[in-house]
Amino acid sequence: MKRKSISSIVRALAVTMALCGTTFAQDVEIKSSSGRVNTTSRITYHDGPVMIGASDIYVIWYGCWDETCGNLGNPNTQMILTDFLSSIGGSPYFQINAMYGSPFGAPSGALFWAGQVVDHYSHGMELTKEQIAGIVQDQIEDQKLPLDPAGIYLVLASADVSSVSTGFCTSELVHHGTGMAFDESGFRYAFVGNPNRCPSVAAPQFFSGGTLLPTPNADLPADAMASSIAQVLSGVVTNPVGGGWFDRYGLEAAQKCVGQFGPTYLAPNGAIANIRLGQRHWLIQQNWVNGKRGHCAMNSSL
Repeated sequence: MKRKSISSIVRALAVTMALCGTTFAQDVEIKSSSGRVNTTSRITYHDGPVMIGASDIYVIWYGCWDETCGNLGNPNTQMILTDFLSSIGGSPYFQINAMYGSPFGAPSGALFWAGQVVDHYSHGMELTKEQIAGIVQDQIEDQKLPLDPAGIYLVLASADVSSVSTGFCTSELVHHGTGMAFDESGFRYAFVGNPNRCPSVAAPQFFSGGTLLPTPNADLPADAMASSIAQVLSGVVTNPVGGGWFDRYGLEAAQKCVGQFGPTYLAPNGAIANIRLGQRHWLIQQNWVNGKRGHCAMNSSL
């Protein structure tokens, strides 16, 4: 997919606005008794920045991710998630986010795989929000990843890594926030924990009566993390620093669709799926189509 150029003036203005924003609490806990988000309220714009045009995805594989790691994190999971991140951009699913504009522009619905690094527990095995931002800061300041004004930095953890402060393993809402590099330049990051740490919480769509169901790519961590990544990337592009789009409860677009998958079909391996991206099938949560009758869907025409 060839990348379209974006006006340097518009991008510079968007970055300046983002640096002036304040971080909004992303780990909102508005739940129904079933554990699902309980709101149908309209999402409104709060005069802050959104990520304009296309975004670049950088992945930090945090923890243990080589062939010796077993269920902690393995190269097969990495390969599957790399395929996902390389194919979700430009899809009808992710183009739902183009509905969430600002006076300066809107997300285009395009994402581009831009790079990856491995971080072997530089900040330990229990991560606070500040430490997750520090992981990204270190990679940028050590020049292992570029400081990209269009960048989203994903910290993807192995199963021995915990993060109580982000709500991982207690909530299906995925954390994202902002940080600073070189004491003056802002960046956007997100943290996705490994569902092998708490599968019934982090991957409930793949369990029935306590029994693990088949997953579309025969890899529980990759299939569950793909859905979490879809949720959080939608949040980052539509509400990067907290003044963008969210409802009266503080819920961002995809957060309103936690646990909702819409119509499904059987993938070739017999697993339930709801979308094909690239050469793979996936079961990912829906995103919020914000109209007069707002609803969760897999594309804006549904």
